[in-house]
Order: sequence, then C-alpha cells, then structure tokens
Amino acid sequence: MGKAKTETGVENDRQSVRALERGLEVLRSFKPGDRFLGNQEIAARTGLPKPTISRLTHTLTRLGYLSYSEKFGKYHLDSAVLALGYSYLVNKSVRVLARPLMQELAEYAQASVALGVQDRLNMLYIEAYRSSATVTLTLDVGSQIPIATTSMGRALLCALPEAESNSILEQVQLRNEADWPRIKTGIEQARKDFDERGFCLSLGDWKRDVHAVAAPLVPSDGSRVLVFSCVGAAFQLRRHMLEDDIGPRLLNLITNVKETLDRQHS
Repeated sequence: MGKAKTETGVENDRQSVRALERGLEVLRSFKPGDRFLGNQEIAARTGLPKPTISRLTHTLTRLGYLSYSEKFGKYHLDSAVLALGYSYLVNKSVRVLARPLMQELAEYAQASVALGVQDRLNMLYIEAYRSSATVTLTLDVGSQIPIATTSMGRALLCALPEAESNSILEQVQLRNEADWPRIKTGIEQARKDFDERGFCLSLGDWKRDVHAVAAPLVPSDGSRVLVFSCVGAAFQLRRHMLEDDIGPRLLNLITNVKETLDRQHS
C-alpha cells in the first residue's frame, strides 16, 4: 500500500514539516506567464483552504519570497525565489559544459536544443539555445513541458528505474484517462526507439507542428537524470532526419558532455 497523500498530492512522511510543504506549494502555484495571483487563485491551485493560504502568503511576503501589490490586491514572486533558482543554475556545471555544443547543434539543425530535468509530471528547462531560424517553439529556461507526450519526457522515463517510471505513468494515467491509450502507445514506441537507437522521438504528439528527438544523460555520480532534446518545426525536422542525422549527433553531444563531467569528478 502506498503512502497517504496530502492535500497537495505529496506523499505523507513523518519526517516532513507540513507547513514547509504547504509554503513551497504556494510558490509552485506560480507558473510561467503568471505575474499576479490572489489568495483565492492560489487556494484553487493548491487545494489548500483559503485561511491557510492567507497565512502562508503573509509569511512568504515577510520573508521576501512574495510581494503584495496594493493596486491589484494580489501577490507576485519576489527576489528570494530568484536567488534560490539562480544558485541552482550556477552550480549546475553541466550547463556551462554543454552550452557551446548545444549552440552548435541548434545552428546545424536550425532548431532549438534544450537541457531539462524532471519536475513532477513535467520536464523543466534548465538550459536552452534557439537558432535564429527557429519559428515553431520559443521555450526558454524555466519553461515546463509534459513528460508523457514529449521526447524529453519519454527519454527520462526510459532512463529511470522501472519502478520509478511506472509510478510516474500511473499518475499520468489518473490525470489523463481519456487520452491514456494514445499516450501509452506513444510511450511504448519511445521505449522501442530507445532500445534500438538510444533516443526517443515525439512526432506531433505534444504539438501537431513540432517534431523532436531526445536522449538522457545519466551522471556517474548518481545525481538526477538529465535530458537533452532537439526540437523544431515538423516540416523542417522530418523523421528520417531525426533518426539518421540529428539523433546520432545528439547522442554524440551527450557522450562528450558526460566524458568531460567524469574527468572533472575523477
């Protein structure tokens, strides 16, 4: 039997501090494009009672994580949140190592190349480079995309231990019952592609006019799986290009990054 879930969907743990969990859920309720959110909107997104939200937003404002707009009567993220995110990015040395290689591939493919990590049922961009010719996708650092229908998410699922991957898919199925047969078919094909070629594809599965290829980097030090992807317009990145050219180039990029990381840590 699995652990009980809290109001926010996080597993209960006797060592956890509930107030901290709730405070972080308030911060997570702000998505890209959300400039201001009121207590009622945050309560709806987190599933927490509005009085609880009022206390949490007051505390987070006092600590500098939120700021209150008298004009709009709502909150927005403040500098303390940025400081946390910036510290994470600065300390992620793989971004610095990979950036020139990502730029080179993006310009070659005339597409976007991104580096992402898991964020619950999404993938979070922690580095991205877009060629000047990219017209379809304009995602940047901090953007989130779904795990189940994107090449980046599928590559992550292929790299994770089976139990962990299955747990994620169970959650995806619960939230997407109607689309689950289509999603499942795409993931099964991605596993076949990964076994045969080392990378996964998404050909219009997430967005109709977007094609992508992705592959994981599993660090030797046991830290979390990283995933690189190359994404572009469907009319530009045809299946045969992804399978025969861009995919192998992406694998070569990952090999070079991993070898450099291993040398640094040896």
